[in-house]
Amino acid sequence: MRINRVFGVAFGILFVVLDLLVGGYILSSGKAEVTAGDDAGTWVRVFTQAFELVKQDYIDPKKTSSEKLVNAGLHQMLSKLDPHSAFLDAEDYQEFQEENRGEITGIGIVVSGIDGRLTVVSAVEDAPAAKAGILPGDQIFGIGDVNVEHKTVEDIGPLLRGPAGTNVHLRIHRPSNNSTTDVQVIREVYRVNSVRDAHVLDSRKTANFKIGYVRITEFDQPTATELAHRVDGLLADGMQGLVLDLRFNPGGLVQSAIDTCGIFLPPKSMVVYTEGRDPAAHQEFFTDAASKPRGDFPVAILVNSESASASEIVAAAMKDLHRAVIVGETTFGKGLVQAQFELPNGAGMRLTVARYFAPNRETIQERGVKPDIMSSMTRQEERALLLRQRGSFLNPDEKELVAREKDEQLDRAVDALKGLMLYKG
Repeated sequence: MRINRVFGVAFGILFVVLDLLVGGYILSSGKAEVTAGDDAGTWVRVFTQAFELVKQDYIDPKKTSSEKLVNAGLHQMLSKLDPHSAFLDAEDYQEFQEENRGEITGIGIVVSGIDGRLTVVSAVEDAPAAKAGILPGDQIFGIGDVNVEHKTVEDIGPLLRGPAGTNVHLRIHRPSNNSTTDVQVIREVYRVNSVRDAHVLDSRKTANFKIGYVRITEFDQPTATELAHRVDGLLADGMQGLVLDLRFNPGGLVQSAIDTCGIFLPPKSMVVYTEGRDPAAHQEFFTDAASKPRGDFPVAILVNSESASASEIVAAAMKDLHRAVIVGETTFGKGLVQAQFELPNGAGMRLTVARYFAPNRETIQERGVKPDIMSSMTRQEERALLLRQRGSFLNPDEKELVAREKDEQLDRAVDALKGLMLYKG
């Protein structure tokens, strides 16, 4: 089982990524059809009666605050729908909004329950956990003095949160080498820089073509602006082709994906469209009419099985509109759209309201985006790539692994660009 295949709850980067959010785009006020035996009023009265009985008769009044009971009910209701719909209490919802702006307080890990273990799905680069050496696949056995081996993701949230500058002690088990270690992490306010490693590749690898490289770790509000700045800098350095790396990118904001496509595609290009239960959910999304696409240079996009959601929007649009060659593995296949709703008490919810489709009218849900050039990685190669990207070397064996393993997918992307540039003449 691939450890990154399950979406979970993020702490320090709560609910980033792993879900495509369209915010105000799809906030339908239409009424769903009610079938016989499914009258909403009847079932609300059932809930209300049960709620009042619990408040009145449960033996321990400390456990029956109205807020806790309602939050628990909403959490269960949303969690039964699909893995991506969720209820967020007021604290989580505020943190979620802050994260979309790219500024976060915490340690920077995404945690999910996988095979009964609290497993780190991703560790945000340059955030406290990654700097302390925590890697995807690590399992959390303890937080502070609390054994969390039998806790849920929701249980550990309060244990991981805390003010900037405070310590959190983690007991980490690493299945890859069957080791268990204690790690001290200091909570920080950190900026998620989603556009990384912009540079011109070594000419010895590119046959003297000037091929640029940029990696996007997620799609947040500043991503497209940052990417445009980086691409302009590479063009000023004489770039002739570009590798855009979306591997291990779990997604983010749909508008960020659209604006990213606007850097490369003509104005008013349709990037994605959505269809849902309500007719109002059918919408088409285009690059900005005033966008200024950067030059006619070839682009290769790197993807793998952990490229999801907004990453798939970019890859599918650039492929379907013949602006990029896609290299790597078939992507994750998350083609569901979540709208976000704020509730009167400051809490919020994410609700799956639509499916999204590529410009060629094919769904991405459970199918993913198939690359033009297939190139797979072994687990060892994936691990070496993650270590190389994060710059986290915990021991000599891992240093040796990074030095030994090559990035075959990047090599294939470079070969594709060289071929295109030679053909173009």
